[in-house]
Amino acid sequence: MLHGGDRRSIGRADEVVALVYSRSEAVSQVVECLWDADEVVRMRAADAAEKISREQAALLQRYKKPLLGLMTETTQKELRWHLAVIVPRLRLTAPECRRVAEILQGYLDDRSAIVKTFAMQGLWDLAIQSAPLRPTVVERIRSLTRTGTPAMRARGRILLARIGDRNL
Repeated sequence: MLHGGDRRSIGRADEVVALVYSRSEAVSQVVECLWDADEVVRMRAADAAEKISREQAALLQRYKKPLLGLMTETTQKELRWHLAVIVPRLRLTAPECRRVAEILQGYLDDRSAIVKTFAMQGLWDLAIQSAPLRPTVVERIRSLTRTGTPAMRARGRILLARIGDRNL
């Protein structure tokens, strides 16, 4: 269902999401596709997994370890920007939170503005479940809101507004 076309289209990714919602065991096939040889399939699988994680992150919980590994190793921008928000939605241990925060900090140096913007969101979401990370993340978001790309500055303003932070 994820084959064909090019990277400008999500193809049938939304149908895959609907399939997983009706047959939760199909999530294993979506996760498996994140390692497919075809970069279009990987991208669409990441899109589907991200959409699943918005509503039912628990379906991806058992794949936490391989997703963390993929997050570390992938250089494909579409995987990076999706993993940047998928993984922080999972239940993570304190050491996993620190590891993911380090990875996301590295994503902030990516050439892709979308990866950077999603890394900001991921750091924010991670800080929600990890109180020790909050001060560092908030300060980093403040900084990126002043110095980042237009998309990063906009995302930063949205995130900081959630805590009533007007110190931009």
